[in-house]
Amino acid sequence: MLLQKRRLLHLVVLIGISAQLISAGSLHWGNRPFEERLEHAKRILRESPLIDGHNDVAMDIRSVVQNRLEEFPFDQNLTEIEPWASRMACNTDLPRLRAGLLGGQFWSAFVPCSSQYKNAASQTLEQIDVIHRLVKKYPDDLQFVDSADDILAAHANGKIASMIGVEGGHSMDASLGVLRTFYNAGVRYMTITHSCNTPWGDTAGMEDTPEFDGLSPWGKSVIGEMNRLGMFVDLAHVSAQTMRDALEVSVAPVIFSHSNARGVCDVHRNVPDDVLLRLRENGGVIMVNFFPAYLSDDPNSANISSVVEHINYIRDLIGEDYVGIGSDFNGVPFFPIGLEDVSKYPHLFAELLLDEERWNDESLKKLAGLNLIRAFREMEKVRDDLSGMSPFDEPIPREDIVDHLDCVNEWPKPKEL
Repeated sequence: MLLQKRRLLHLVVLIGISAQLISAGSLHWGNRPFEERLEHAKRILRESPLIDGHNDVAMDIRSVVQNRLEEFPFDQNLTEIEPWASRMACNTDLPRLRAGLLGGQFWSAFVPCSSQYKNAASQTLEQIDVIHRLVKKYPDDLQFVDSADDILAAHANGKIASMIGVEGGHSMDASLGVLRTFYNAGVRYMTITHSCNTPWGDTAGMEDTPEFDGLSPWGKSVIGEMNRLGMFVDLAHVSAQTMRDALEVSVAPVIFSHSNARGVCDVHRNVPDDVLLRLRENGGVIMVNFFPAYLSDDPNSANISSVVEHINYIRDLIGEDYVGIGSDFNGVPFFPIGLEDVSKYPHLFAELLLDEERWNDESLKKLAGLNLIRAFREMEKVRDDLSGMSPFDEPIPREDIVDHLDCVNEWPKPKEL
């Protein structure tokens, strides 16, 4: 009887130790079956929010149904409904978002570069409006947020924290007043350029033939105003020199909402090592993009391991505190094998669990969203510290847009001042 009691006590102790190891994220996952790793990845994402830096579903709503939300059944599986099912980038709907355990999303308010000097600002406001209306239409699943603490509150409520990022500085129409209007409408990042130069900064696509060699002097004042407002400076899409100039100027953490490492895939849209090192000093976050053309020299062979390679490269170079997820779902025509839509986020984390030397539960929670929340809070602190500063109100110099004045209604004209 005494022997049986000792064995029972020993078993209880072992169970207790096992429970402690599980809660501490110390179990060895490297040799465990995929299904076990997947379930553990899902547990991590239930405990701590997964925040995606970039999704272009609002662009699809405009392109396909001209922002008529009654014709966009977001609460259904869109792969079974035309015309959505026939679209190459049919990656996002609420059923699959729930399956993917997404905790927070920056929805992109994007308008094309062809709108620059024309109706970029009004079109962007329409995209901001459709995102707000989409969130209001599905209150059981989506919750609009504009602060770091609100992301955590939404996740605790079982909602997907929904934020807005404006993709492209051309959207602000070279107007600091428009930039402030975006902020007041809930925008919490602006990508400094898209695929075109703005009148104040160079894009990645023009890196070999720069117009400003980075940011113009007025462009640097845009960075200052974004810091004052509490809006992330997003350096996805910009040239390497624009990245460097922005990091030199910004006193708040910056982000790359959907970019990868140039040291793995040498394309202009990706981030050079020296910039990544400066990002660590700045305290910002690079959110890894899933687009195969930015993942691999052979995009057709890109798979979930290709994304892991970029995440690990960045982690090894600058640390686990500065990397996140920025899928670009609905924004590009195809995705890596194994990450075809928003339901597959847990598969990525299950893959990372194989690498126990780099990743444990706490570091995976940082990758999922805690890094972004930390940077968000630091940005908000800068905003609060600058709260006594007056808004920047110097208009863009006339000579910076002289070649485009035929598309601009000058009011008041300088001679009338």
